[in-house]
Amino acid sequence: MRENGAHVIVLGNEKGGSGKSTTAFHLAIYLLYQGFRVATIDVDSRQQTLTQYIRNRVAWAKSHDLKLPLSTHYHLPVSTGDSVSQNHREEFEVFGHAVSEVEDDFDFLVIDTPGFDTNLTRLAHSLADTLVTPLNDSLLDLNVLARIDPESGEPRELSHYARLVQRARKERLAIDGQTIDWVLARNRISMLSSRNMRLVQTGIEQLATRLGARVANGIGERVIFRSLFPIGMSVFDPLDDPGIGNMATMSNMSAHKEYRALVDALHLPVSNRAKNRKEARQLWSKSREEGPLVFDHMMPKSS
Repeated sequence: MRENGAHVIVLGNEKGGSGKSTTAFHLAIYLLYQGFRVATIDVDSRQQTLTQYIRNRVAWAKSHDLKLPLSTHYHLPVSTGDSVSQNHREEFEVFGHAVSEVEDDFDFLVIDTPGFDTNLTRLAHSLADTLVTPLNDSLLDLNVLARIDPESGEPRELSHYARLVQRARKERLAIDGQTIDWVLARNRISMLSSRNMRLVQTGIEQLATRLGARVANGIGERVIFRSLFPIGMSVFDPLDDPGIGNMATMSNMSAHKEYRALVDALHLPVSNRAKNRKEARQLWSKSREEGPLVFDHMMPKSS
């Protein structure tokens, strides 16, 4: 954790469909509702799922006259010139500029990465304080980290992505002596006991030990996310509001509980930052002899 500056949360996994963008969006919205200043960066130039999620939120809030918390958002496209080295230099400059704009004025920076290796992916990982890797609960999805023995469930050869994270950790350690807290979030955990489930359990536990990562329960398969994405809503929003569409359901309540548990498992430095924010509010109120500080919601910058 940086004493000063934003705590950086990176969502990373080289497999599509793992829930990176949805989790990035929900983490940002949760932290905004807690009163923190939050910025988001989307370095997935192909899918742009997080960017579209935020655009949907802005559009729905505007059309329905809703006041919703919004992160300050950046979308970073990849460079497409003929020179790879020049492209990397340009991407580094753009990425560095975006980070420099938020690192001292925001409490949290949430970065969503694509499901494939890019220069921006590697830059984002080397900056992470907390790295969250959502994993669907299957042997196929564990292959993003290592080849799993089909008989014993033991991890064999590490994958490209696992080695990428190891390099990012070494770079981070060399730069400022800090490490990356890596959390493997198990999504769609099966409730039925089976040989496959036991192999997955064995594999992920041994992988976490080998990789120096932690394991947390992620999010189940929830139909509600398919309904929330088009209107840019999260399970932390007041879904019983008529302006949002009276979407409060048992599925929403379960998803809310799961995401809240995941936030707790990440061990984010919210307590210290909440204390600092509370003190800042008190000073602000006293200096103006007014009521409690009401934080302005931050509109995303156009990409």
